Formats: sequence, structure tokens, C-alpha cells
Amino acid sequence: MKAKALRLYGKEDLRLDEYELPEIKDDEILARVVSDSICMSSYKAAMQGEDHKRVPENIKEHPVIIGHEFCGDLVKVGAKWAHEFKEGEKFSIQPALNYKGSLAAPGYSYEYIGGDATYIIIPNEVMEMGCLLHFDSDNFFGGSLTEPLSCVAGTFHAMYHATRGKYEHDMGIVEGGKMAILAGVGPMGLAAIDYITHCDRCPSLLVVTDIDDARLTRAAQVLPPEEAAKKGIKLIYANTGKVEDAHKFMMDFTDGEGFNDVLVFAPVAPVVELADSILAQDGCLNFFAGPSNPAFSAPFNFYNVHYAGTHVVGTSGGNTDDMKECLSMIGQGKLDPAILVTHIGGLNVARETTLNLPKVPGGKKLIYTHISLPLTAIADFEEKGKEDPMFAELAKIVAKTNGLWNAEAEKYLLEHAPAI
Repeated sequence: MKAKALRLYGKEDLRLDEYELPEIKDDEILARVVSDSICMSSYKAAMQGEDHKRVPENIKEHPVIIGHEFCGDLVKVGAKWAHEFKEGEKFSIQPALNYKGSLAAPGYSYEYIGGDATYIIIPNEVMEMGCLLHFDSDNFFGGSLTEPLSCVAGTFHAMYHATRGKYEHDMGIVEGGKMAILAGVGPMGLAAIDYITHCDRCPSLLVVTDIDDARLTRAAQVLPPEEAAKKGIKLIYANTGKVEDAHKFMMDFTDGEGFNDVLVFAPVAPVVELADSILAQDGCLNFFAGPSNPAFSAPFNFYNVHYAGTHVVGTSGGNTDDMKECLSMIGQGKLDPAILVTHIGGLNVARETTLNLPKVPGGKKLIYTHISLPLTAIADFEEKGKEDPMFAELAKIVAKTNGLWNAEAEKYLLEHAPAI
């Protein structure tokens, strides 16, 4: 059958192709992709091409489909997997397969599976590793956003602490401790705030910083301190760009003791330095933000490493258990993936959106792969609705959920937007 997909041929060489998909084997599954959330990691893969650790060297001859945060429904299930999966059911996917120790992942490494596509072939190893997940929901976008949510869940699970004199690590954050999330109101920062204020192991103090008042204001609107207070968390949004001494400013929130857990959500050296400087005794710094520059570095205080037991970890994704946890939390209404979405578009704009992602403000850009639509901010629906009745109706629908994307809006869009 014919498929369309955004494929990577080399550095900054993304092409929207139409091609014939081969017949699936008995151990494969044919699927329809409906939504794909564009990740900064896809931008890095597009920039680095074959130099990226997950991208094969032979992409000029065998291009790979870009996009790894996707959701859709199953079209045809090979005999091997017919006992576990049914045609027509929705799916989500964990791209970090870790298959036989390989870094290969859908959205980076495969010719026939990735998010920016109309139809894909899911290879056997995805099912073998338990990475094809059932998604029972009235929408598709939640399935796309489960993957980024799982990344932040994995971030908190990867942090650790120790008791002096014992060679044991206590995995996770300090329960009831002090936490800071620096540069933390981008899409992944919002996901982190949403998760840590609704999971079972929470801090008592959470200070979230940025240098943009508009982003901080939106964060406080979608994730208000009053909601966090219901879990016993004092949530503070703070602009460190307006103070002369950011170190003192942050330390004052802890009465000079420092933070037990500090997360860095931007690959900026001064942010890393600030994070290091505000760590408490046995403080854990998680460098979550993946740099596009392989030579990125920042000073770290090794005096405190030696005498105060400060330490650093880095995470770049979650695992399948993290995804299952987030799917469960979404189902229970504890996590709201809609807070991450600020723009929607069709497959026709996936290329320019991916290549220009750092320049496009806002949160997650959600691509619907079977429609043609300019990349459009949800905040602009009402204005565009003055000339386009489809956007006028979408504006009315999202107004019901305080301007957030929702299942009704998605359904209306898929029914009324022009096909790709």
C-alpha cells in the first residue's frame, strides 16, 4: 500500500516522500499513525544526520522515518501477534527498545516505522521488547504525549541519594525534600511539574525557574500552586533573569541549606553552574536537557563532590514501565497531556517544524499525519476563525477546557481538515 512519511537522508535533509510499503511478515504489524508530537530530539537527529548515535550511517540509500512520539491504530496484525493485539485498537509506543543492547529506535533508525508517517510497519523487536502498548482512550494525542511524560517519570526514578558511611543508593528523589527545576517551563518542564506534583513521592518545596515572564505565567495557569498545595507541595515560579545574584536568590528559598534534588531542563552552561551551586548535602543534579553540541560542558564543583557528596546523573528517556505508569496516571486523571500542546499542524508542515523547532515558541507541536494544515498556535484559533469557520469552531471547543487541546477538538479537526 502507499504511504507518506517524512524521511531523513542526511544532515538537515528531510523529505516528505510517498512510497510503497512492502507486505508485512507474520511477525510484523501494519499500523496507521494519527498523531505525532515533535520532540527536540528529532530536531537534533535532523541536524546531525548520520552522526547521531541512533541514526544509521547508510541513510542516503536507506532513509529513516523521523518522529518517535506517536499514536495511531492497528490495521493488520501478523499471525505471531494476533493473540495479543487486535486490528482497530489504538496503540502507543515506547521507542527506547534497548533491543540486544542497540540504540536503534523507531523515529531514528528504521525505514518503515516512525511518527511522521501515514502508515508504518511495526517490526517484531518492538513487540518482543514489550514496547507496543495498548492505548484505551477517546483521543490519539494522549498516546503521543505518553512518551515525553514517561521521560520525565524516568528522570525522577533515576535520581538517587545515599547515607554517609553506607554503600547503598536510595533511588528516587528525597520525599518531602526541597526540589528545584531550572529552565523548567518549556514543554518537558511542564510535564515534569505535572508528574512530580501528582505522583506518590513528592517534595515539600518545588521552585521552578525561567527567564521569561510569559512562559512562567502560562505555567502557573495550567499548573497552579493551589493545585500542588493539595499534595502538601509549596510550588513557586521564579524569574531568575531579573535578579543580580541567582545563587543567593535560590538559596534563600531553602534558608541557605540548598536543594536535595535539582533538575536542569536547558543545555546552558550558566544554568548547570547554578544548579551545581545550590545543591544541598548529598544533593542530586539531574541533567535532563540533551545538548545538540557533542562538546557541551560546564564547570562542576568537585570540592562539594568530595566533601558534601553532591552528584550528577543524566537521563534521556524513560522505559516501558515508566510509560505504563504514565498511561495509568492519565487514565486516573492525575496527568493531563493537553497542557503540553500549544500548536497543531498537518504532515505537510512536519519538515519545516522539525528543522526550525528551537525557533518556534511555545510547547509541544502536534502533527496530525493524515491532514494538511499550517502549523497553528491554539491561542490563534479565535483570530483565524474570523476568516476560517473550522478554526472558529475549534476556538469554541478549546474554550471549554480553558484553551487546552482536547478530544472533542481532535475529533472535529480530523473530520474537517483537508487530507494530506
